Amino acid sequence: MIENDITINEVKKILSDKKRLAYVRSFGCQLNVSDGEKIKGLLKRIGYDFTDDEKQADIIILNTCAVRESAEERVFGIIGSMKKLKEEKPSLIMGLAGCMTAQEHVAEKIKKSYPQIDFIMGTSAINSLPKLLLDCLKGEKFSADTGEYDDFSENPEQVRESTFKASVPIMFGCNNFCTYCIVPYVRGRERSRKPEDIINEVRNLVSNGYKEIMLLGQNVNSYGKDLGNNMTFPALLREINKIDGDFIIRFMSSHPKDASQELIDTIFSCDKIAKHLHLPLQSGSNSVLERMNRRYTIEQYSETVDYIRSNDPDFSLTTDIIVGFPNETDSEFRETLDIIKRIRYDNIYSFIYSRRTGTKASEIVDTIPEEVKSLRMRELLEIQREVSTENYKRFVGRRMRILVDGVSKKRTGYITGKSNEFIIAEFAGDKSMIGSFVEIEVTDSMNWAVSGRII
Repeated sequence: MIENDITINEVKKILSDKKRLAYVRSFGCQLNVSDGEKIKGLLKRIGYDFTDDEKQADIIILNTCAVRESAEERVFGIIGSMKKLKEEKPSLIMGLAGCMTAQEHVAEKIKKSYPQIDFIMGTSAINSLPKLLLDCLKGEKFSADTGEYDDFSENPEQVRESTFKASVPIMFGCNNFCTYCIVPYVRGRERSRKPEDIINEVRNLVSNGYKEIMLLGQNVNSYGKDLGNNMTFPALLREINKIDGDFIIRFMSSHPKDASQELIDTIFSCDKIAKHLHLPLQSGSNSVLERMNRRYTIEQYSETVDYIRSNDPDFSLTTDIIVGFPNETDSEFRETLDIIKRIRYDNIYSFIYSRRTGTKASEIVDTIPEEVKSLRMRELLEIQREVSTENYKRFVGRRMRILVDGVSKKRTGYITGKSNEFIIAEFAGDKSMIGSFVEIEVTDSMNWAVSGRII
């Protein structure tokens, strides 16, 4: 870090002639958004202010996602469109960060075909930003640091997107190697942060007025396995729950194979942990789950759900579903529909399978026509719409504690927020309430939210 301080001071001297503006755009998951906040933190320390208009920027950094090829294609399209900005402003510095840069073929493509990009920076190399920037300012045509997945130093610089909701990564990487997923290849194996660092970060956030803490990891349930001590994820949750203050604890993502009874018991026993679990199913078919290398069966998944519902029949569950995994049969897809009807999720996040070069699933010759996948997706969404509409009726007449997070996009004079159960609520109010907890009585339900009145 001392070396970084020296580099930052060198960059500051070069840039001292005028105020500079930075444009940082993050794509993809919440972990990527958190990385983007750290990138902004370093830029702020160097002396940059920020702009939402790339045309006004002196430096542009695109923090990329590699989960789907469509996401990569989108970024390449944006890079291409920004070539004109570089031509109009030769001093403009352009960098690429995030998961895309960890793929060797992508990094090589950027270097060869996109001369407007001055540097690339891997997910584990955020702290190398001052050095990469210094190289650019000294005239280097192209610099790169994709990292070695071993540096997530505790860096205090961070420009957060919200003043009341904060994401806190507790671990990085993934050991699961689902056959459709590129994440273990671009973010490396699991590495857990020290519990004392996480607890201190949360304590500082709460003392600064943050009301929602989202703990992040590719599989938070695996937290601590690499630390060599007794700090499991449930134990970490219990420690965070002890922190003084009025706030709510959320986390994602949870892998079903590691969703233990201890974790469920911890959720129910800790008053600050949200009574909601996002438990990605991906498919309702055991044969598809096996081809995905998910390492659990529908029966095991159902046991976890049954244990949750035995504690609280109304506990909120959400999930992820992949439609059209290579060679998914109609009967396998019907099994997914059956479990959606049986478990009755409050919400699902569904995706048509996207081939990712470098994954095991990308080697499978897929015989399912795209129109069949689209039809299946429409059917799944229609069934879930019916389930959600019926599910949300259970809240009518009840009280909900809501963290207000914005104004309604649908009705003037209304605000929105999320409940403990991660249910969207809409009710009359004004924007002065944003960032605070309110209690409402639910008066109506829809297929995407509930509505009510402040008590």
